[in-house]
Amino acid sequence: MAKVYYDKDADLNLLKDKVIAVIGYGNQGRGQSLNLKDSGCEVVVGLHEGSKSRARAEADGLKVASVAEAAKAADVIMMLAPDNLHQEIYNNHIAPNLSKGNMLMFSHGFNIHYGQVIPSPDIDVTMVAPKSPGNLLRELFTQGQGVPALLAVYQDASGQAKEKALAYAKGIGCARAGVLETTFAEETETDLFGEQAILCGGITALLKATFEVLVEAGYQPELAYFECLNELKLIVDLIYKGGISFMRDSVSYTAQYGDLTRGPRVIDDMVRENLWEILAEIQDGTFAREWILENQAGRPVFNALKRKDREHPIELVGKELRKMMPWL
Repeated sequence: MAKVYYDKDADLNLLKDKVIAVIGYGNQGRGQSLNLKDSGCEVVVGLHEGSKSRARAEADGLKVASVAEAAKAADVIMMLAPDNLHQEIYNNHIAPNLSKGNMLMFSHGFNIHYGQVIPSPDIDVTMVAPKSPGNLLRELFTQGQGVPALLAVYQDASGQAKEKALAYAKGIGCARAGVLETTFAEETETDLFGEQAILCGGITALLKATFEVLVEAGYQPELAYFECLNELKLIVDLIYKGGISFMRDSVSYTAQYGDLTRGPRVIDDMVRENLWEILAEIQDGTFAREWILENQAGRPVFNALKRKDREHPIELVGKELRKMMPWL
């Protein structure tokens, strides 16, 4: 079982008189910056010249500087720019401005685990990864609550890396809910696998396949959309609220029986073999190398596949049906 830490285990005083640079002001950047500010921490947001986020950060009452200036002024640097930009940002703007004893932080381990960012040995390298979008992190914080987070230490140069990372987790409100200890490798590999196998890849592929089967069998596309996609939210919400058993207890006996007897036929041994292959490609770096090269080439495969799926019938039918749903 993972070790879990709470507010009582974290000392926010470790960040007292420290400057925290948050690099990026997207969903996570905004949520974490504002929570830290409200916790009494000194925050500076690092943005590239001409960033559209500058006005918003300043309107939120935060100090804004260039990435290099923010890194030079900071004791703690949290990398919350898009992952594919980390290598360039670190090499050109952060590394030249680091000082011994600084702490470099991430909310996802990809670039450290796969060697895209290679930190100098005299700094701490840690991760605090909230398990929610930044807007929810912010919303719950203002209500006196928090979301769980993962914590990992990759490099402990100061001897206090873990303690300082816990203080950061407390500053953004995650220690209110619980902070689970992990490693950069474990967080990265499980995160990628979840995205590819179920949360994004598996779900979207299954949605399209079930829709296609019903339409090819002669059923109306609109009914196929409602049954295969629209009702998914109901099921996911029930599972999110109380787990798989709670969901089953909330639907009809007919649905439960179909779930228990037909679900294993959809996810059969062949699918499990594919899942193991996907996990292996994550573990040995195959996926990371493929994605890094894809970015370097301008994302031709990514863009083509995304464009193709936007034209899938389930998207076109859904676009029209959602006009009937003003509550969305």
